[in-house]
Amino acid sequence: MNKVTENKTEKETFEKEEQASNWVEVFSDTCTDDWKKKWLLDGEIGKVNNSADGMTLTAGPEFKNDAHHMVLWTKDTFKGDLMIEYDYTRLDSENRCVNIIYIQATGSGEGVYAKDIMQWQNLRKVPAMKSYFNLMNTYHISYSVFPDPYIRGRRYMPHSSGLKGSDLDPDYFPENLFKIGEKHHIKIIKRDIDLFMSIESESKFYHCHFSNRDLPAITEGYVGLRHMFTRSAIYKNFKIYSA
Repeated sequence: MNKVTENKTEKETFEKEEQASNWVEVFSDTCTDDWKKKWLLDGEIGKVNNSADGMTLTAGPEFKNDAHHMVLWTKDTFKGDLMIEYDYTRLDSENRCVNIIYIQATGSGEGVYAKDIMQWQNLRKVPAMKSYFNLMNTYHISYSVFPDPYIRGRRYMPHSSGLKGSDLDPDYFPENLFKIGEKHHIKIIKRDIDLFMSIESESKFYHCHFSNRDLPAITEGYVGLRHMFTRSAIYKNFKIYSA
């Protein structure tokens, strides 16, 4: 089957950015070994399991129960421009909620919310969304949404007005992505104020470009994977490169 390519301009831009740097691998996990070696988990209900198929993240089953969210963080932090790639396979049949990748997250630095978010991880035993967008600096890309798929970028501004004003234009509305059981290879490039995303499935390429023109740039921090309640997926061959 010939792959369908959408967003020609975004595709060309992504390829240009990918080729513009000599990327150096700074993090690698096949996701088949014990996840605790390289990751830290926010939340006490969500589960992480490793197998030959990869690393399965399964959030709690109760919709609208904040305790059933989960976020899996790299133990390492990363500075500067990054490229992140991994295989993603959706397992759930949920038609609500999203998966999110956080790129270079740090705390607000105010009060107990230290820049190093692991210093207040105990305050995220219930990983409510507001504990992130109200208290952290980070880029966010949300994806794998049904029944009307969208891909959205954000830049959180802590102690501000919640998610208001955090959107990074534009939103994307891909068709026929993130089908249950279909592997998708995802690549994300964070360069200064821009985020570039490439998604490759068995039958399709899709590309996105978000730009943070109005808010302070993000320069360092942890990388995290959020599953909202009810969501489940497999991750494999997770790699991070620095420019």
